[in-house]
Amino acid sequence: MDKMMEPFWQGGPQPGAHYHFPGNTSISSDLGANKRTMQPTVTGTSVLGLKFDGGVIIAADTLGSYGSMARFRSLSRIMKVNDTTVLSAAGDYADYQYIKSELEQMVIDEDILDDGFSMSPAAVYSWMTRILYNRRSKFNPLWNTVTVGGFCKGKSFLASVDKIGIAFEAPSVASGFGAYLAQPLMRKALEDNNNSLTLEQARRVIEDCLRVLFYRDARSYNRYEIATVTKDGVRIEKPTSSPSDWNIAHLVRGFE
Repeated sequence: MDKMMEPFWQGGPQPGAHYHFPGNTSISSDLGANKRTMQPTVTGTSVLGLKFDGGVIIAADTLGSYGSMARFRSLSRIMKVNDTTVLSAAGDYADYQYIKSELEQMVIDEDILDDGFSMSPAAVYSWMTRILYNRRSKFNPLWNTVTVGGFCKGKSFLASVDKIGIAFEAPSVASGFGAYLAQPLMRKALEDNNNSLTLEQARRVIEDCLRVLFYRDARSYNRYEIATVTKDGVRIEKPTSSPSDWNIAHLVRGFE
């Protein structure tokens, strides 16, 4: 071989080319650096969850925002995990789809075992805390705040996990702007009823909160899905729209 055509050393770079470390598949051939999602692209806003006597209710609108543009208006963000558990997520929609596909595969694997057991809501929640914290520790987070709700062994379960692994259980949870606008309304409803709501009361509170978010959150939408989990299983309703009334618009001051 002509010496002018030989590489500088075995496995080394050719003239004008980047060096590729053996076995490292995460190196970009163009930039020489790991790629990370720096910010979400298509996002969903608030997810609301509320416990009631005998179950849990979770709601989320169907809007996918591309930056500040209301681009996709029929995105479902609530999934049935199994007969006792539902999951919903605010934040990046692509990352939610990844979480959904992983959970669906886990459910298939459990069904194949056919041992009569399935993941409880608490187990799904625990798995989500590990997944989100693990990705955060790799500086490659899933840009979501996940809400897990369910009803198992006679007990309601409701919990939230965010993209850096902060996790907690509570009688009411809200992500996105809902943490500021809807959470106080849900907490007041629980306090006024001694932490004991009926399904009808919980649904009324959730619908009021969704209406408030539609009026006050620029990334919210008046078309939404509601899921309930009781001893009878999971029920995810078809998307519905709340009536809008902008007669109060002239009362809003200070945002001109």
